[in-house]
Amino acid sequence: MGDADSWTPSFADVPVAGGELRVASWGEGAGVVLGIHGITGSCLQLKPVARRLGPEFTMVAPDLRGRGGSNRLPPPYGLQSHADDCAAVIAHFSSRPVVVLGESLGGFVAVVLAGSHPELVERLVLADGGLPTPVPAGVDTGALLQAVIGPAIDRLGQVFPSKEAYLEFWRSHPALAAEWSSDLEDYLEYDLEASDAGFVSRARIEPVRADGADILTDSSGISAALKSLHRPMTLVRARRNLVDALPPLYPDEVVDEWRPLLGEFSDEIVEDTNHYTLMFGERGAACLAGHVAGGAGRAPG
Repeated sequence: MGDADSWTPSFADVPVAGGELRVASWGEGAGVVLGIHGITGSCLQLKPVARRLGPEFTMVAPDLRGRGGSNRLPPPYGLQSHADDCAAVIAHFSSRPVVVLGESLGGFVAVVLAGSHPELVERLVLADGGLPTPVPAGVDTGALLQAVIGPAIDRLGQVFPSKEAYLEFWRSHPALAAEWSSDLEDYLEYDLEASDAGFVSRARIEPVRADGADILTDSSGISAALKSLHRPMTLVRARRNLVDALPPLYPDEVVDEWRPLLGEFSDEIVEDTNHYTLMFGERGAACLAGHVAGGAGRAPG
């Protein structure tokens, strides 16, 4: 598996509509895996899984439009735009269909990618994302959007006096305190850019709002893509949510509603994980790597 700190990615810039998309890669194996990060994340979110894959794999992970090294790319934003960008990444790195790992928002992008570019996708592994959840009748969608991603947007507007202050901000997060790691520190440091008053996140507010609205207030395109899929799909679920509490993002009743509507579908709950540690923690990242490699949750590296 290798030491966490030795897994420095290589970077490439892939031409897409309006400019170039920054893409990180790990490994030199023939089996290309596309990793897609969360709504305010970056390519470094995929490092914990990448370094748990065997030497036969290469993980490629873009900074989605509006985040990380791609944060100067112009609109349009939204799931279809990200899916088209990811299609360009696959074509750049592989001559055959690839396994796609979508984490959180990345799960929804992966579903739309497989629906609109099925020739590029071998199968999907989704981490706490990809299946729309029902919006209760009478709920104002604007209020729902603020309730779900409002805290993330508020963070994007904060200025931190130093990198250390940003790390301390995250150290106090209830979902991360028990599983802090060098992978997480690398991810957080990559997220920062200098401003006149200190440091801010490289994720921009406008794309985050657009993507959140796509998922929460207009999920018809995601639902249509899911029902049209002819690729194997595995959903890996955390036991707890973004603040390390119940209910999880994907309780049994939500998944069970989708199960009969999907084709070759399976799911797994990773015990003792929350939404963040599913992707950054030892137990969660090992499980995801196992599914990516085809080992039903067993880490290959």
